[in-house]
Amino acid sequence: MSPRSSLSSTAVRRWSAVHTWTSLACTLFLLLICVTGLPLVFWFEIADWLTPHTYARLPADTPPASLDRITDLARARYPGQVVMSVFTDDDEPQVYVWMAPGWDQVNTNPRVAHLLRFDARTAEVVEDQKPLATKEQTFLGLMLSLHRDLFMGLKGELFMGAMALLFLAAIISGIVLYGPYTRKLDFGTVRAGRSTRVRWLDLHNLLGVTTLAWALVVGATGVINELTTPMFATWQRTDVRAMVVASRTPSGAGQATSALTPTTGLSSIDAAYATAARTLPDMRVMSAIYPGSSQGTPDHYLVWTKGATPLTARLFSPMLIDARTGELTTVLSMPWYLRALEISRPLHFGDYGGLPLKALWALLDLVTIAVLGSGLYLWLARRRGTPATAAASPR
Repeated sequence: MSPRSSLSSTAVRRWSAVHTWTSLACTLFLLLICVTGLPLVFWFEIADWLTPHTYARLPADTPPASLDRITDLARARYPGQVVMSVFTDDDEPQVYVWMAPGWDQVNTNPRVAHLLRFDARTAEVVEDQKPLATKEQTFLGLMLSLHRDLFMGLKGELFMGAMALLFLAAIISGIVLYGPYTRKLDFGTVRAGRSTRVRWLDLHNLLGVTTLAWALVVGATGVINELTTPMFATWQRTDVRAMVVASRTPSGAGQATSALTPTTGLSSIDAAYATAARTLPDMRVMSAIYPGSSQGTPDHYLVWTKGATPLTARLFSPMLIDARTGELTTVLSMPWYLRALEISRPLHFGDYGGLPLKALWALLDLVTIAVLGSGLYLWLARRRGTPATAAASPR
């Protein structure tokens, strides 16, 4: 038998009100998040099925093509445009090059950017996407936009973060109420001989308590993920800006540097990758953002590295490399809140343990949908019931 609750009847009523109204406020949005989250758990598998990638058949030890050659080919394909960033994939032999008409345009409207995908070994263009503004919405893109921000950008992200906070409040209040509501029942009891509403109440409590730890983890990491934009903006305004200012030659000291533009004066991107690899030999260099981006600085490549093992693959270390000389400026220290973001992402989608863990995440997602749906049913059933029936209800 469950231990008898020490909560007073007044405290139970208050916690019940918190649980009811926080649940009602977020239920519809949480249902949307859970439904759209199901395909997102299997993002890579669905993407490979919908748009399979094909590459030239070459020996496994074929060396990669020069990144300088790849970016030169990208500029030749779109003369007058700027290279925004380069990303080298470690799952497939491919390099992504993001381009835009100019930095002013893309910093004002990111949707003018477009993507070129190259075979990493032959430097052949294997995909040339349209600008984001004219590109048709994909199924996974639609699911991600609904899941993340309801097509409302930062406002939508903050709103969905608030819904995740209400979800956490509903979970915590449900934990507090579980003892008083089940104190005369064995754990997991479902009273099959009682009314439909009582059976659903027992199922609601059972499913809720069995998914408790998972729901807390996914809810808390969901809040953190919705704060991605303001967290990175804060980091860029504080730590990154301070390091850039500190790295510059004081006024009047040293010699003047050559003019740096989006198309001239840039050092080799291969050299920047090599510098990053020498600086952090235990990390894998994954991408470089070119100078001029609102995400970086006017004078540096912002190079991102990640851990080379499964346990460290979600931990990133950025560094600034002088875009004129190719020399290391500084390795940036990621603040605690961005480290929390890095850790939260794989926990949120369950994509760090292969397909079996993804299947478990999907199953728990379906159970959470049942918990949310049963909670809504119980509230509506109680609203339809008579005052006497509601007063006699176990809730």
